[in-house]
Amino acid sequence: MNREDSIPFCGVIDVHRMIRNQLFSVASIALLVATRAGAAEQESIESKYLSHPEQVTHGFVKAGEGYFSPDASSIIFQAVPKDYLFYQIYTQPSAGGEPRLVSTGRGRTTCSYFSPDGKHILYASSHLDPKLSATEAAAKAQEEEDARTGKRRRYEWIFDPYTDIFQADLDGKNLHQLTDAPGYDAEGAYSPDGKLIAFCSDRDGDPDLYVMNSDGTNVRQLTNSPGYDGGPFISPDGKWVIFRSDRKKEGYLQIYVIGIDGQNERALTDNEGVNWAPYWHPTEPYIIWTGADHSDPKARPNYDLWLMKYGTKDGKIEPGPITRITDHPGADVLPVFSPDGKSLMWTTTRSEAHSSQLWRAGFKLPE
Repeated sequence: MNREDSIPFCGVIDVHRMIRNQLFSVASIALLVATRAGAAEQESIESKYLSHPEQVTHGFVKAGEGYFSPDASSIIFQAVPKDYLFYQIYTQPSAGGEPRLVSTGRGRTTCSYFSPDGKHILYASSHLDPKLSATEAAAKAQEEEDARTGKRRRYEWIFDPYTDIFQADLDGKNLHQLTDAPGYDAEGAYSPDGKLIAFCSDRDGDPDLYVMNSDGTNVRQLTNSPGYDGGPFISPDGKWVIFRSDRKKEGYLQIYVIGIDGQNERALTDNEGVNWAPYWHPTEPYIIWTGADHSDPKARPNYDLWLMKYGTKDGKIEPGPITRITDHPGADVLPVFSPDGKSLMWTTTRSEAHSSQLWRAGFKLPE
């Protein structure tokens, strides 16, 4: 099995071409070149930063992109169940327990998040597709044909034009549609005060960042550059939005930051690789993300987690030292911190079955 085929990426297309439609020093670039074989020959670095790693999702074909509730008692995530072919949204106790389906059970469903007050959930779904049965049938037929022929397809994220953002109660009831513009609306996340939602939309022709009030009103565009801008998260102080973009080179994501007012945009990474899924540390000036080196066309890149300490100067975010967090030969992607910053949850193929699942570990910042 191609391990990368099973990794769930919210809003990312084709893991090998890395998107169409997510400032390294020379030393940092050299670090990224480490291959699986090289990592295996060296002592793992993970114990410096991660403690007691454990798998937290089970029983799904694949699962990932999980987030903690504000009190860290629960997690919300996307997963493909055994009886349906598209991702759905589930919650479960963070300490372990039975998952609970909280999306509608149909459509391509992804990009979930808890509201800061812990009373609502947010997710994107195509369950209102007027031709959903035909969409499901076509996807099922392709899945069966691939199984018959033994074909293993590269991971591909579909920018489904019927995808919209929805808010619901914690149990999935009282579903309320927040976006209704033609095209793809997804990858949403609340601001820390719960008043805003940053999200990705291709309503103007290509995927850009937008911000709206948490009730779906007062939509304003934040970025307007050619290529894909997506995966936004608003900073703990509410002043910045971090995101991924392939505007520099199609198919190669880099990490960017922009002010919540649309000003002071800049790239934080700049290498011949793919850098995506950035996430803010809740209490300290750090960001974490997924990175892989793509500079050698003969080498298969491996996805690991990377941490950057940042600063501010003259009202702008300044990139700082970079630390590698994982070096496992499996793919490690989509990292998020617990609300207190003491735990890390991420999607990985490091289990014995090599299917993507959520894992969790205690987390320690570099000294």
